[in-house]
Amino acid sequence: MSDEQKYEPRSVLVVVAHPDDAEFMAAGTIGKWASEGLEINYVLCTAGDKGSSDPKMTASALAEIRRKEQREACNRLGVKELAFLGYEDGVLQNTLGLRRDIVREIRRFKPDVVVCQDPTMRWSAQGYINHPDHRAAGDATMDSVYPSARDRMVFPELLCEGFEPHKVKEVYLGGTSTPDVFVDIETSIHLKVAALKAHVSQVGDGPRPDRPGWDLETVIRERAAETGRDQGMAFAESYKYIRLR
Repeated sequence: MSDEQKYEPRSVLVVVAHPDDAEFMAAGTIGKWASEGLEINYVLCTAGDKGSSDPKMTASALAEIRRKEQREACNRLGVKELAFLGYEDGVLQNTLGLRRDIVREIRRFKPDVVVCQDPTMRWSAQGYINHPDHRAAGDATMDSVYPSARDRMVFPELLCEGFEPHKVKEVYLGGTSTPDVFVDIETSIHLKVAALKAHVSQVGDGPRPDRPGWDLETVIRERAAETGRDQGMAFAESYKYIRLR
């Protein structure tokens, strides 16, 4: 049996722009993989410090709230480590600095699988324009996976820090309009709901006056059911999948 045939993923690195991005995009998959014994780690480019319409809220206070919410969501899913890169929310760009920081985390965690946001996703149907930070985070992550994390002479300063090159084997792009892989999350949909409920500053902790009749769990289950319907799955999450050679 060849090495390729023997390959089984052991670790996953999730790289996203903001707190709650990973949960909306992939928490069912993440919870399922963690329960199956895969090591899951998170890297967040920002702390979501602009995500509030409360005129009394400050960016620093919101960042601390959202960091705590993200840690709790990670605990509920079985995520091992959580790293924040410290970039400002709302103005993220795919700079060489951001790419270097993501490469550092890829080389540190050495994941078999990277999950990130689809940088080609500009809008979705009516009423939704994808956040530019999502696209920037996805773009920087893909550039980090290939070729930067792999190639020894890209960011040689990381070698001086002790971070040797690493080759990622698989990439899952979430929030995509062109999925080709569907993950059955029937056994972990409850973990997705629980993780999202940790993000109280974003989803609330009960009925929402601004959305009469809106219920987080109902919305999440309905979306996952719609994603899985044509695949014969009760609940699913979808991705554009890339297997690197």
